[in-house]
Amino acid sequence: MKEHIKKLHEIAFQKSRRIIGLMSGTSLDGLDVALCKIEGSGLETVLELERFTTIPYAEPFRDEIRKIFAKREIDFQQLCLLNPFIGATHGEMVLNCLKDWNIPGADIDLIASHGQTVFHAPKKQHKLAGFPDATLQIGDGDHIAVKTNIITISDFRQKHIAAGGEGAPLAVYGDYYLFSKNGENRILLNMGGIANFTFLPATLDATTVFTTDTGPGNTLIDAYTRRFYHKPFDENGQIASTGKVIDALLETLKSLAFFRQSFPKTTGPEVFNFDYVETAIQKSKLPSLSRQDIIATLTRLSADTISDAIKSVIQSGESYTVYASGGGAHNPVLMDTIREQLSNCPVKLIDELGVSGDAKEAVLFAVLANETVAGNQTHFGEKEGVPGISMGKISFPQ
Repeated sequence: MKEHIKKLHEIAFQKSRRIIGLMSGTSLDGLDVALCKIEGSGLETVLELERFTTIPYAEPFRDEIRKIFAKREIDFQQLCLLNPFIGATHGEMVLNCLKDWNIPGADIDLIASHGQTVFHAPKKQHKLAGFPDATLQIGDGDHIAVKTNIITISDFRQKHIAAGGEGAPLAVYGDYYLFSKNGENRILLNMGGIANFTFLPATLDATTVFTTDTGPGNTLIDAYTRRFYHKPFDENGQIASTGKVIDALLETLKSLAFFRQSFPKTTGPEVFNFDYVETAIQKSKLPSLSRQDIIATLTRLSADTISDAIKSVIQSGESYTVYASGGGAHNPVLMDTIREQLSNCPVKLIDELGVSGDAKEAVLFAVLANETVAGNQTHFGEKEGVPGISMGKISFPQ
């Protein structure tokens, strides 16, 4: 048996595994690095978050990604160059974390890397006959493995598409394994650039687990905050709180066909971008709009479409608890509006379940990697969007 295959086999049968989960989202704010100790698998997964940090990206690094990010026409050489560049950069960031934490790389069993999404194109979005769902994450796993000398599992979304999904949301698997609770219907709401939620049934029946994107989370708020105020995001919803919601603009924004599509569905900044908002402003024929009013309206758009999506799937006579995570959970204007609209459902923070909301996505990719090497297949039923598969490509250091 090859030495690296032997090592992977040993890792799979250890009592516990130390896995570093990496997440870089569409906000391009930085790399989330979560060091997890994981025992078991599936519903028997026991996770301890040992360390977590977010390493902010330098503005030049963000600028290089933005040259190709969510654009249909790009410089193909730029894409080619960024794939290894991001992988090597992420690998270096991991090494720096381990140095800061005083943890030898030899103590880490696996790295689980989400990579950087640069384009997401489900069939419902591209509508090109004969072509499948598609998504692309760059930041090559081989470069991470060689840089760190740690086995790396990456490119999780391709297997999801190959098995009939849209490549997203992938949080559903880790959500089910980590956060399901017998006797409580839970809705795990994540508000990153794009918002999505996972429904976890009180029965623990995997065949009734459900997940979907809902539309914009922070992506539009962040984009216009950068444009108008040269800040990365609307901290504590301060800007939105000083503006007023423009109903005519809000209704035009909500008229987008995406919001009428059936669940499950996925989307990205390819749809929710400046063109989408500027076109809606023109259609609304408003004489003038303040910067604060635009951001207040975009914040309400996220709150409304998230709440409407959740309300459309909950059943009367059943009780539900919503647990929120992601950057949007730090925006009190967004959270207060969601709480008002979901008045029959307590809306809490995922932190109450023992995992930091900021770390959650990186943690969930560590869980996916754990399932890849040590898990058994879970049957999620025949519904669209949640194939019962293991995911990720394995890269060895040698």
